[in-house]
Amino acid sequence: MSYVGRSVRRLEDPPLLTGEAHFVADLDFPDMASMRVVRSPVANGRLIGVETAEAAKAAGVIAVLTAADLDLPPIDVRMTNASGLDPYRQPVLAEGRVRYVGEPIAVVIAEDPYQAEDAADLVWAEIGDLEPHLDPLRPGEFENGIPARVATVEKKYGDIEDGFEVSGHVLEVELRVGRHTGVPMETRGAIGIWDEAEGVVHMYGAAKVPHYNRSAIATMLGLELDKVQLHENHVGGGFGVRGELYPEDVLVCEAARLLGRPIRWIEDRREHLIATNHSRDQVHRVKVGFDDTGFIHVIDDEFWQDQGAYVRTHGATVADLTGAMLPGPYLVPAYRSRGHIVLTNKTPAGTYRSPGRYEGTFVRERILDLVAAELGMDPVDSRRVNLIPRDRIPFDREYSALATGVTYDSGDYERLLDRVVERLGYADLRADLERRRANGELVGLGVACFVEKSGLGPFDEVRIEVDASGSVEVITGAASLGQGIETSIAQICADGLGVNIEMVRVTHGQTDRIDRGMGAFATRVTVMTGSATSMAAAEVREKALEQAAGLLEANPADLRIERGRIQVEGSPEGPFVTLGDVAAAAVEAGGELSATAEFNTTHMTYPYGVQAAVVEIDRATAGCRVTDYLVGYDIGRTVNPMLVEGQLVGGVAQGIGGALLETFRYDESGQPLATSFMDYLVPTASETPHVEVMVSEDFPSPLNPIGVKGAGEGGINGVGAAIAAAVGDALGQPGAVTELPITPESIQAILSRG
Repeated sequence: MSYVGRSVRRLEDPPLLTGEAHFVADLDFPDMASMRVVRSPVANGRLIGVETAEAAKAAGVIAVLTAADLDLPPIDVRMTNASGLDPYRQPVLAEGRVRYVGEPIAVVIAEDPYQAEDAADLVWAEIGDLEPHLDPLRPGEFENGIPARVATVEKKYGDIEDGFEVSGHVLEVELRVGRHTGVPMETRGAIGIWDEAEGVVHMYGAAKVPHYNRSAIATMLGLELDKVQLHENHVGGGFGVRGELYPEDVLVCEAARLLGRPIRWIEDRREHLIATNHSRDQVHRVKVGFDDTGFIHVIDDEFWQDQGAYVRTHGATVADLTGAMLPGPYLVPAYRSRGHIVLTNKTPAGTYRSPGRYEGTFVRERILDLVAAELGMDPVDSRRVNLIPRDRIPFDREYSALATGVTYDSGDYERLLDRVVERLGYADLRADLERRRANGELVGLGVACFVEKSGLGPFDEVRIEVDASGSVEVITGAASLGQGIETSIAQICADGLGVNIEMVRVTHGQTDRIDRGMGAFATRVTVMTGSATSMAAAEVREKALEQAAGLLEANPADLRIERGRIQVEGSPEGPFVTLGDVAAAAVEAGGELSATAEFNTTHMTYPYGVQAAVVEIDRATAGCRVTDYLVGYDIGRTVNPMLVEGQLVGGVAQGIGGALLETFRYDESGQPLATSFMDYLVPTASETPHVEVMVSEDFPSPLNPIGVKGAGEGGINGVGAAIAAAVGDALGQPGAVTELPITPESIQAILSRG
């Protein structure tokens, strides 16, 4: 009867495969108008005035709105461990100043999207150009003496000076991770509807954190919380960049309220590339002390994070996680990280799948490769000598991340490394690659170890209801971004209740169905929502058995539920009642068969992994191709192996994009140079190798009732680091790669230095 641990086919897929899914662009409401955003054409300037008269007279135009027409506060920060961020928040529409190409200046609402776009071209903004600030390492000013350096996030433990004193070797290196972002198939979109009779604003197109965004929109519009409702539809990908609160989300709601009719806004791809959150973009200057065995005694890292023009809803999250997770699975007795968040005149930045960890893993694993190269060690050996031993876990890092103490909950890092080495046939593979290099090929192998984080609290709440037909509904404030939560949560519920999975449906992302919810981010849903579901199912099961005992004149302890039927255990031919019968009896008695459960936690869980990449480099073009990839990952307990594998493989594909292809560049005036897929290159099937996945369930987490850890971000975490190591190996220069993405130009430069 157990569904947990089985590769159950996704319950989400039938409407997607049959064309019955409804994305926000598919929704249609009577009398709906279209909104187009007028955006700044310059990176930095004084906004002297916005002329809208000509646009207002254009065919089909209903209204043209600027900051002067609205009274809305800046968008607040959702997550942060830093103070003093208020001056750096983004206004909904620019007023007095523009700070990046793509910043919203005005909106045009018209009868259809074509009329709105035509009229938007008639809006004229008078802007006095100012010199853009584009280098986060150079001092800059936000405005009126307010510095561009927003905050510094520091993590530290151990004695830094003593660490260097006991180290026989010291190396220093500057490492960079370029600016890129999540590029979902579906761009952002939102529909605002004003229900005048009820005084309620509805927004369709919510994703990721519907309940938080509901609260924020209510505050910004001056409405009571119950007068704002958000609704999640099908979502074509998220990856951290979708579903945060953006200016356009607030604007469709306010425009709907002002005009008394539904308003729809759908982002085009150019808008997505210049207006949706960017991410990464860090420069690290790191100093490392180590001894003759390769053991690292101290890491002292200072980094600068290019935040773009404003601090958006993530606040200091990326810098916080970079510093907290950079030591990874290694002991490192002394450690210091100082992360400076700096504003520039670029698109504002936020989180993107494995924020801070993709960057920190690249830095840390480059260090391990440099240590190995200096001492003439095998790269696997340099890692093995530094890994935290199994008998030291749980392992306390002595600082916090996302306001929770960083304590690795369970695991055996060396065991997983050994298993990956064995699966690779490591010695034979290295010998084969060495033979191929001797024959003139540029081929190499890279390995990266990492620790992820998952299951961020503090709570998740689930309600389970059973109706008279025996149908089970799980209602949660989590959100679905394509990760398969309808399937995995249904599996946990079905096992907990003893019903067929076909009897379970999962309702998510609807603020009118459940009052509280944390959404979907930080690889939290399976851990948090899954645990709450397990608890609620156990409570419903207990109620059902008690109710059925009266109907069957039996002791509840003697009853079992299987496939929705309740009967005395060991009497398959005896009398039974269905779960629906019990639910009907509960209603008849004036109640219902339901339960609400809340799972709370003060600590995250820490899955971990080892990744290995083999690359080939073409001497003529300096192009790099990943030919083989292996992911070893310990997840504690797997709810659905197929979904876990899909998450890991998808993460690897995105990691390849950041390692080899994707980058946002700007010219000296702050104009973005990647505004379409002609310039912003994402990996296709041709660039993505077969990915072998080796999932370990050796160490379930002791921190939740089902023992799970998350898988959503583990696939991408080590990709940049593993590919960088493989490229260095192929070129015979282990420390040569110091920046991502690794472009043909950078490879050619390394070959030229040769």
